[in-house]
Amino acid sequence: MKRNSSGRILVHARNAATALVALLLLVAGFWSSWGTAQHILLSKGREHGTLTVSRCDDDACTGAYTPRDPAPDRANVTIEKSVAVKKGVTLAVVLKPGTVEAVRTGPAGGLYAWVPLGGALLLAALVIGGGLRLTRLAWGAAGVGGAMLLASFLAL
Repeated sequence: MKRNSSGRILVHARNAATALVALLLLVAGFWSSWGTAQHILLSKGREHGTLTVSRCDDDACTGAYTPRDPAPDRANVTIEKSVAVKKGVTLAVVLKPGTVEAVRTGPAGGLYAWVPLGGALLLAALVIGGGLRLTRLAWGAAGVGGAMLLASFLAL
C-alpha cells in the first residue's frame, strides 16, 4: 500500500514539474514579445509616423522619420532589421518613448512582435503533449503558435 501512494506522489511531482516547464516557456515567450508589442498595442499618446529606410547594418536599419502629427522630424531613427526591412522601403512606425528607436505598426508589425510567443507555444506544445499527455491541449497550442508564425511570415 505504501508503494502505491509513493508512486502516485512521484507521478504528481513529475506532472507538476512538467507543467511548470510549460508555464515557464509561455511566460518567457510572452515577456519577450511584450517588450515590442506594448508599443504597438498601447500606442495612444506615442509618436506615430513613417520611416524611410536609407541604410542597413547587420542588426539595425536607419532612416529619415516623418511624423504623422506635428512633431520634429528626425534624420536618424533606427528600427530592428528583419527580412521585410530593406533600403528604400517606407514603413509605418511608432517611436519608443524617449528614444529614436522605431517599432513597425499595423498588422505586419503586430504579428511580428508576437513571434516569440508563437515559438514558445510550439515548444510548450511538445512539453504539454509529451510530458503531460494532454494531446488535445498540445495540438491546440501548436496550432495557435504555428498560425501566429505563419501569419507573421505572410504579413511581412
